Amino acid sequence: MSKVIRVRYENGVLKPLEPLELEEGEEVLVTVKRDVRKVLRKYRGILGRSSIKELLEIEEEAHTQ
Repeated sequence: MSKVIRVRYENGVLKPLEPLELEEGEEVLVTVKRDVRKVLRKYRGILGRSSIKELLEIEEEAHTQ
Protein backbone atom coordinates (compact mmCIF):
# COMPACT_ATOMS: atom_id res chain seq x y z
CA MET A 1 0.00 0.00 0.00
CA SER A 2 1.24 3.48 -0.85
CA LYS A 3 -0.64 6.53 0.35
CA VAL A 4 0.07 10.23 0.79
CA ILE A 5 -1.33 11.73 3.99
CA ARG A 6 -0.98 15.00 5.85
CA VAL A 7 0.61 14.92 9.29
CA ARG A 8 1.32 17.49 11.97
CA TYR A 9 4.62 17.62 13.86
CA GLU A 10 4.00 18.13 17.60
CA ASN A 11 6.43 17.63 20.47
CA GLY A 12 8.83 15.58 18.36
CA VAL A 13 6.13 13.27 16.97
CA LEU A 14 4.47 13.13 13.53
CA LYS A 15 0.71 12.81 14.05
CA PRO A 16 -1.48 11.68 11.13
CA LEU A 17 -4.43 13.96 10.34
CA GLU A 18 -6.48 10.99 9.12
CA PRO A 19 -6.89 7.34 10.18
CA LEU A 20 -4.29 4.84 8.96
CA GLU A 21 -5.00 1.19 8.22
CA LEU A 22 -1.89 -0.18 9.95
CA GLU A 23 -1.31 -3.06 12.33
CA GLU A 24 0.04 -2.21 15.79
CA GLY A 25 3.85 -2.22 15.62
CA GLU A 26 3.91 -2.21 11.82
CA GLU A 27 6.84 -0.29 10.32
CA VAL A 28 6.45 2.00 7.32
CA LEU A 29 8.71 4.21 5.22
CA VAL A 30 8.12 7.95 5.57
CA THR A 31 9.14 10.70 3.16
CA VAL A 32 9.02 14.16 4.70
CA LYS A 33 8.03 16.98 2.36
CA ARG A 34 7.04 20.40 3.60
CA ASP A 35 3.69 21.76 2.45
CA VAL A 36 4.75 24.84 0.51
CA ARG A 37 1.23 26.10 -0.27
CA LYS A 38 1.15 28.49 2.70
CA VAL A 39 4.50 30.02 1.74
CA LEU A 40 3.49 30.27 -1.93
CA ARG A 41 0.27 32.07 -1.01
CA LYS A 42 2.23 34.53 1.15
CA TYR A 43 4.64 35.44 -1.65
CA ARG A 44 2.29 35.02 -4.61
CA GLY A 45 2.21 38.75 -5.40
CA ILE A 46 5.99 38.96 -5.40
CA LEU A 47 6.27 35.92 -7.66
CA GLY A 48 3.85 37.35 -10.21
CA ARG A 49 0.32 36.50 -11.20
CA SER A 50 0.88 32.74 -11.33
CA SER A 51 -1.80 30.52 -9.82
CA ILE A 52 -1.03 28.42 -6.77
CA LYS A 53 -1.29 25.34 -9.02
CA GLU A 54 1.36 26.74 -11.39
CA LEU A 55 3.67 27.62 -8.49
CA LEU A 56 3.27 24.14 -6.99
CA GLU A 57 4.17 22.59 -10.36
CA ILE A 58 7.31 24.77 -10.53
CA GLU A 59 8.25 23.77 -6.97
CA GLU A 60 7.70 20.06 -7.77
CA GLU A 61 9.85 20.29 -10.91
CA ALA A 62 12.64 21.92 -8.91
CA HIS A 63 12.71 18.97 -6.48
CA THR A 64 12.74 16.30 -9.19
CA GLN A 65 15.79 17.68 -11.01
